[in-house]
Amino acid sequence: MNLVFTGPPGAGKGTQAAMFHARHGAPHVSTGDMLREAVRDATDLGERASAYMRRGDLVPDELVDAIVRARLAREDCSSGFILDGYPRTLQQARVLGESLARDGRRLDAAVLFAIRDEVLLERLVGRRVCVRCGATYHLSHKRPRTAGRCDLDGMALELRKDDDAETVRHRVAVFRELTGPMVEYYRGEGLLLQVDAELPILKIYKEIRRFIDGRSPRSRGRARGVWAARLGAAPIG
Repeated sequence: MNLVFTGPPGAGKGTQAAMFHARHGAPHVSTGDMLREAVRDATDLGERASAYMRRGDLVPDELVDAIVRARLAREDCSSGFILDGYPRTLQQARVLGESLARDGRRLDAAVLFAIRDEVLLERLVGRRVCVRCGATYHLSHKRPRTAGRCDLDGMALELRKDDDAETVRHRVAVFRELTGPMVEYYRGEGLLLQVDAELPILKIYKEIRRFIDGRSPRSRGRARGVWAARLGAAPIG
């Protein structure tokens, strides 16, 4: 099962990817996490990407394509993956399809997380992240036990630079502008599922599972055969 999760920042892609990983073992491949790690470690890629990320702009395709190709070539992705936040442009979608085809693979679904801008703003400006482990909290609905401190390691929580209100608005505008053609591309390929990202987490998960399981015998075989055999079948409910 090879999946793309797409949507504006804060729409819940990472939450669903983490759920699919926990229930089925599929690697959660987040380009955002990989880029932030590269910036933190001051790699060549990180230094080239950091200026774009600070402004809330998309990192150029050639930089992102390179790290995604390298990640999907690793052994843990050989039986499936969940791409979170990539592709974001039509060109990236085409490059991904060509890269998978060369390896004898294809996408099973592209899930678009649809959400109102005002809901996104509330989610992101209230988000706080542990400076050490990256655990995520929220000032309204996922507060740490001790204010300003991570429950896991006691380290300080911070507002990510790209989560301030002005940058969030810019990030969402960039997403809306550049990803429309990509969404239509996946719709034309018959791969697109649009979900209401404001629904409860479990309901969104069930909707995605039903779409994947119902697409074709090939999809059902992978979802209920390969993963189930390796990891034990995960119930929808």
